[in-house]
Amino acid sequence: MNRTTLSLIAGTAALAAVTGFATLNQPDTAGPDTAKAAAELPVERTSLLCPSPSTSDLADTSYTSFTPVTKGTDGDGTAELVAATTESAATPSGKTSDKASDKASDKKKATKPVVTPKAPGTPAVGDTSGGEAPALLGTAEGKFAPGWTVQETTEVAAGSGRGLQGVTCTAPDTEFWFPGVSTAADRTDYVHLTNPDDSAAVADIELYGKDGALSTTVGEGITIPAHSSEPILLSTLTGEKQEDLTVHVNVRSGRVGAAVQALDEKLGGDWLAASADPAGAQVVPGIPKDATAVRLIAYAPGDADADLKVQLASASGLITPAGHETLHVKAGMTASVDLGDVTRGEAGSLVLTPTDQSVPVVAAVRVLRGKGADQESAFITATAPVGTRASAADNSAKGSTLSLTAPKGTAEVKVTASAGSGGGTAVSKTYTVKAGTTQDIELPVPTGLKGTYALTVEPLTDTPVYASRTLSATQEGVPGFTIQTLPDDRGTVAVPAADEDVAVLQK
Repeated sequence: MNRTTLSLIAGTAALAAVTGFATLNQPDTAGPDTAKAAAELPVERTSLLCPSPSTSDLADTSYTSFTPVTKGTDGDGTAELVAATTESAATPSGKTSDKASDKASDKKKATKPVVTPKAPGTPAVGDTSGGEAPALLGTAEGKFAPGWTVQETTEVAAGSGRGLQGVTCTAPDTEFWFPGVSTAADRTDYVHLTNPDDSAAVADIELYGKDGALSTTVGEGITIPAHSSEPILLSTLTGEKQEDLTVHVNVRSGRVGAAVQALDEKLGGDWLAASADPAGAQVVPGIPKDATAVRLIAYAPGDADADLKVQLASASGLITPAGHETLHVKAGMTASVDLGDVTRGEAGSLVLTPTDQSVPVVAAVRVLRGKGADQESAFITATAPVGTRASAADNSAKGSTLSLTAPKGTAEVKVTASAGSGGGTAVSKTYTVKAGTTQDIELPVPTGLKGTYALTVEPLTDTPVYASRTLSATQEGVPGFTIQTLPDDRGTVAVPAADEDVAVLQK
């Protein structure tokens, strides 16, 4: 047997070993309906990134980690949140100091976890105070990974951005859209970019206003060193002052977590999460019933203008706000409109649909509560449906509101209140959300609750359901509040059925 034959046999054996376990099942008899369906299995690893909460010495921040109980997970797993380094060297040139990267790695290894969950189904909490709290890098594996969520909530007693600020820690990605940012005189907006990986990430930040793209000085090639976070002040990227802008973060190398902190001198502040991916129709759920002012901001990233029908899914059904039936969004430009007190004392959600041709857009609203000097602001971005399941952590017996909307049809939804972080027993309740309505539900509260608890939302019907959770905490007459949406937690992944089949090597 010559060397060529031996090489061929060895190569064939190696190929069989590699491909045998990754080959889709082939039925004995070919046919269109004989393929096995993909299995939905729990994810085995989840990464979350929490931005640095505040630069105010008067800030008090809490972190709440929660993983819902998921069938199919084994008994092993870990989850922790550790501090990202602040000793980074971000530059617009794309270059990173090796010394800075080494410091980032060393600091990450030496930092104690801020929160360490003990078991799925029970929230774990941690806290910090002051203006030097770092960004956090989170990793969950095994039984803690499916549906893992972390809520960062900050109370700022006074100063710019005073009030309640909240954000759901985000998974790393490569592209983000933020309609609703501003470079107006009273606003101080930061884009926080956090890199969880062992190598540097490079990102571009683009700004789009009412007349199109703004020229920026250092928006291209921003480097975020390994295991670090960079807050980028928007006013340093452009000299233009505009009330409503859209930020596009495009990661050209690596991946990051991104969120915008929008602080106002007079109207408080909050975090602005990324909008759902550009789409022809968008839903912005859970505008508070006592909102005194609602401002809609939208952006069309493509080459075509978008004409949107604006509707409010109210407690009684879909209605069209008088005088604001449609919104025209020019291609590459940010459009905005003041809707006033559009909810008029009832829970509501904005439903944006194309009037004719479907053109992808992103959208968000800025919400004000209170009057005069006692106003506070928050943001709600367009979001994806709940899908299979979604959770929101850091709820208390008072001050939490869950809003559900079903624009396309009546839906049945199961809501579970977890055990408390300090004790209690989980309870569940089922709700009916009528077609085209928004419902602020009366939340179930864990029996014997101690501490905070998490809410898990699970639609029981195929009708798309959108959800958001509002936290409220009035201080000295100022109605502090923050709103987080609840898209699908991506706790499971479709895995095609596969087994060994060497027949493919004989074709």
